Amino acid sequence: MGSALVSMLLRLPKLKFVIVTLGAMGCIMLERIDTERPPTEEVDVDSLLRSLEQRKDSTVTTPICITSEAINMRAEGIGTVKGKLFLGTAEKIPPAELVDTTGAGDAFIGAVLYGLCAEMPPEKMLPFAAKVAASCCRALGARTGLPHRTDPCLAPFLQDGGIHNTTKYASNISG
Repeated sequence: MGSALVSMLLRLPKLKFVIVTLGAMGCIMLERIDTERPPTEEVDVDSLLRSLEQRKDSTVTTPICITSEAINMRAEGIGTVKGKLFLGTAEKIPPAELVDTTGAGDAFIGAVLYGLCAEMPPEKMLPFAAKVAASCCRALGARTGLPHRTDPCLAPFLQDGGIHNTTKYASNISG
């Protein structure tokens, strides 16, 4: 998976980042870092991804983000990208609360877009998007379970004023 992300960034040089969603397994994001001082260390991207996966705590039920340092990531036979790798976990939904996964991926992408507009850093944006997707899974259909901005489950992500210029717009579209 890591090699595919490196390949996409190399083939599309104007992209700042790529994200792949993995359903109940969470997501992976590779962010391109353009720095004047390039990282000196180079690692295999798939090995780096495995090391991030080993840092996951299986007892944590809420979404979190595990992040690498800015580093040169090499994909064998493809090339190298300077960047940061992010491993976002999904919320662990108890079976009794899981109703329908229809629309969860769309909810995740919508929340990523909201996070980008709100200038959330990836470490906050990915767990926020996972939380929105998980809320969607607790109701029947694609839209019924979508949370409003005022939903208490989103408070930890929205309480520090990270909405900037999108507050008025977001309030108008989400209730």
